[in-house]
Amino acid sequence: MMEIIHISAECYPAAKAGGLADVVGALPKYQAQLGHKTKVVMPFYHNKFSRENRFEVIFTGQARLSQHNFTFNVLSPLGLNLGYELCMIDIPGLFDRPNIYSYGDDTERFITFQVATINWMNMLDTTPDVVHCHDQHTGFIPFFMSKIWDYRRFEHVKTIFTIHNGQYQGQFGFDRLHYLPPFHSFYNGILEWNHAINPLATAIKSAHRVTTVSPSYMDEIRHNMNGLENLLEYERGKCSGILNGIDVDVWNPATDTMLEKNFNVRTVESGKKANKAWLCNEFGLDPSKPLFTFIGRLVGEKGAELLPDVVYHSLTQLNRELNILILGSGDHAVEGGLLHLEHMFKGNYCSYIGFNEKLSHMMYAGADFLLMPSRVEPCGLNQMYALRYGTMPIVRRTGGLKDTVIDIGDGGFGICHDQCSTSDIIYSIERALAYAKDEKNFKKTRKEIMQIDHSWTKAASDYIELYQL
Repeated sequence: MMEIIHISAECYPAAKAGGLADVVGALPKYQAQLGHKTKVVMPFYHNKFSRENRFEVIFTGQARLSQHNFTFNVLSPLGLNLGYELCMIDIPGLFDRPNIYSYGDDTERFITFQVATINWMNMLDTTPDVVHCHDQHTGFIPFFMSKIWDYRRFEHVKTIFTIHNGQYQGQFGFDRLHYLPPFHSFYNGILEWNHAINPLATAIKSAHRVTTVSPSYMDEIRHNMNGLENLLEYERGKCSGILNGIDVDVWNPATDTMLEKNFNVRTVESGKKANKAWLCNEFGLDPSKPLFTFIGRLVGEKGAELLPDVVYHSLTQLNRELNILILGSGDHAVEGGLLHLEHMFKGNYCSYIGFNEKLSHMMYAGADFLLMPSRVEPCGLNQMYALRYGTMPIVRRTGGLKDTVIDIGDGGFGICHDQCSTSDIIYSIERALAYAKDEKNFKKTRKEIMQIDHSWTKAASDYIELYQL
C-alpha cells in the first residue's frame, strides 16, 4: 500500500472550473479502491461547497511569503464520503473569494498555497510515498521537495507532475523570486525559462515523472507548447501520456438523479426519448428532429467562435432538418452572436449562456449528437460522458479526442474531422444526419457506445505502475 497525496487548485465537488476538477475528484477515489491511502490537498474557496458543508480545523500553521508571515488553517469537511481524504488550505485574504482564478494576485495566491501546503506536509508524522501535482498552480512543489533544505525529508519522495493544459504556464519575473522559500542560488536555473520564472517548466525539470492526460496530447505539445518544446524534448525520457477516465458512479444514466428518466443499454431508446422531450419542451425545439448539442467554454481552444456561423449555415443549408442547443459561457462576442441567432431560428435553435450542471447531464442524456470542434483538447471528458449516455460525438481529431473517438467510416462509432473550420463542422453534421436516418444502425451504435469502458479503473492502475518505476 502506498500513501499518495494529490495537490491541485481544483477538485470536484469542492471547486470546479473545468476537467481538472473531475480528474482530481475521481483518480484518488479509484486509487483508494485499489488499496492505497489517498489524499487531496487544495485551497479553501468561499463558494457554494464551503457554504453548504461543515468543516473541522485539523491543523493551524504559519508560513512566510517574502517579508510577510501569514497564518493558515487546514480544514477537513465533516460527514462527506468522497472515497479519499480531502484537505483544504484556508488562507484568509487570498482564497476567501468565490472564484478559483482570474484575480490580479493569482501568482501570490498560488505560491502562498504551495508554501502553506509544503509547510503542513513537513509537520505531518508520516511521509508520503508519492506526491502527485496537477498543472502549473502546483508546479513549485517538486522543486521545494527536492531542492530546499527545510524540506529535505521529502528529497527521495517520488513526485509526479501532470500537465492538464500546457498553454497556461504561470510565468512571472525574477523581481518576485523572494516569494519562494529560501534556497541556494545555484538552483535558480531550474526555475528559469525564457528569462522568467516558469512554474510549469520548473515542475517538468524537478518532478521524477511527467504525464499528460492523453498520449496524443503528449505528442502534440512536443511541437506546440508556448515555448517549452525544447524542454519537453530534453526531458522526454520521463514523459508519458495516460488517458483520463470518467467517474462512472457519477456519470451513469441508470442512476443519475439529474435526469428526467433514467435508462440503461436495454432501455436507451425510451430513456433518451423522454429526456429529449424535456429538453425540447424547455427550449421550444421539435423533438422529432435530431438534436445537436455543444457543452463547454465559449473560447478559442474549443473552436467556439465558429459556432454562430455553424448554427446559421447548417440551419440555412440543411432546411432546418435539425435542432441545435448550446450550453456555455466565455467570450462575450461569441455569447452575443449565439443569442442574436435565437430569433432567426426559433423552434430549431436555442442557447443557454452560463453553466448549469443539471442541464449538462440532461443534454448528454437527451441529445443525439455532441459537437466538439476543439483546437486544443488535452484529453476531453465530454466525449466520454456523451458515449456513456448514448450520444454520438462529433469531434476534431486532436489530443484525447483522437485517442477516444473512431470515425464511423473506419468502423468506429463517432464522426471525426481534421480541421477546426465551419465547413468541416457542417460537413460532419451532414454526415451525422445521414447516419441518423439509418435507424437500425444508429440504434445499434447507441447501445454499443454506452458499453465502452472509459472508467478510471485502468488509468488508476496505470498511474500506480508509473509511481513504482
